[in-house]
Amino acid sequence: MKPSFSCLFFFFFLLLCFLHCVTSSIARQRDALNKFYFNNEAERSSSSSWASSLLSVSGLESKVYDNSGLKEGDKVVLLPGQPEGVHFDQYAGYVTVDRANGRALFYYFAEAVENSGSKPIVLWLNGGPGCSSLGYGAMEELGPFRVMSDGKTLYRNPYAWNKVANILFLESPAGVGFSYSNTMSDYSKSGDRRTAIDALVFLVNWFERFPEYKRRDFFITGESYAGHYVPQLAHAILHHKDHLINLKGIAIGNAVINKETDSKGTFDYFWTHALIADETIHAIHKFCNFSPDAPLTAPECDRAVDEANLAVYELDVYNIYAPLCFLSGVAPTPKSPSIENFDPCTSNYVETYLNNLEVQNALHANVTKLNYTWSGCSQVITSWSDQPSTMLPIIHELLSNGIRILKYRAIDKRIPSADHHQLVPNDHSLLAIDRPRSMGDQLQHHPTSRVQLKQGQVKVVAGGHELALEEQRDNGANETNDLAVEKEGQ
Repeated sequence: MKPSFSCLFFFFFLLLCFLHCVTSSIARQRDALNKFYFNNEAERSSSSSWASSLLSVSGLESKVYDNSGLKEGDKVVLLPGQPEGVHFDQYAGYVTVDRANGRALFYYFAEAVENSGSKPIVLWLNGGPGCSSLGYGAMEELGPFRVMSDGKTLYRNPYAWNKVANILFLESPAGVGFSYSNTMSDYSKSGDRRTAIDALVFLVNWFERFPEYKRRDFFITGESYAGHYVPQLAHAILHHKDHLINLKGIAIGNAVINKETDSKGTFDYFWTHALIADETIHAIHKFCNFSPDAPLTAPECDRAVDEANLAVYELDVYNIYAPLCFLSGVAPTPKSPSIENFDPCTSNYVETYLNNLEVQNALHANVTKLNYTWSGCSQVITSWSDQPSTMLPIIHELLSNGIRILKYRAIDKRIPSADHHQLVPNDHSLLAIDRPRSMGDQLQHHPTSRVQLKQGQVKVVAGGHELALEEQRDNGANETNDLAVEKEGQ
């Protein structure tokens, strides 16, 4: 007896619902970038005018608060489920960035395993915008620990960056993760400018709380929308040198830095990987103009873009060759932890762990008892008020002021790269790296990956969007050292 059409339709519908549920973790990051970047109608001032308005910020001195005695209270004695034999100090807590509005940013700080007193400081920022550097950066990518599939137990990350540096993770802006504001209207004012200013205020106060780190070599790193966060914060620091932040360099991975090429490259990527039809990409090329000065979008462009987005909706477009997660929570049967074998359900385990009350108490987090649970991307930031269409002028200014920049990217990823000659005019060196060999050592372990070093950029072929998570064998703790030595023109 053949099944009826209604039965087949019903089971097909259930399958679609199931796939939608299991890809929700992926969708959080994807949706944040789509909503607040690719599809955002925020103020798109030029990068130069945006920078000028940032420089005009006043009253910074009035936001340097008394941080005496707060460091001791931020020390993490023991994280629940932490493995034995941990011999480095950890700190976590809040730094107030606006006392009047009650706005505070949450941080997690892992000192270097050895010689923390002489090692540099690295600030890591995840993108989104609106996604957590604690959840993704610290707990899934480059932090000292990973969360096991039970959502309760931690295991060591053998490629943690705190093997070579002191690593600081910041949940930014307010409304992301445990960071909050007592003034709800602050969330609707979230944007690039507020994020950069608050991050600068955070750093100034954090260094007051940890004065032994003043004048220490300082680097800012991040991925995805941190292609905005990182150079903007570096730019703000550059013009506030009186606060003794010894900025040496920045690194951005798979970064969005130039909306026109980012948008066009996204659809070219879909087509070159056989994810969308020839007719769709031809229509996009013919009818779409992604320039920030372009007139209203043509209806034919809208239809083609909708077709492309629908075609990839159920995929992890940030790592199209990765498996999908088919769990809605933690694993019913514990899995053996493995750094080498990518687990697509890792975000589930992290979310369970960070919503554990004992974990929050150990981290000195959620002290105001937020009326929402911790999540990888913000539940309260519903709009993004401003963003320049390009970061290139700011990147050029940083280079001209001697700031070292490492831009690394995977070839098989969604976010394309801006043209190298746009990034590096004349004889400037973009890359600060002294051991490209260390990045290539992973080839014996990952036959589908290869590393290219060309014209001042590092390219990881067949890597995913979160390279710090996916490309860690023999490379996990080298990025900070790589930034320490400037490479002359390629």
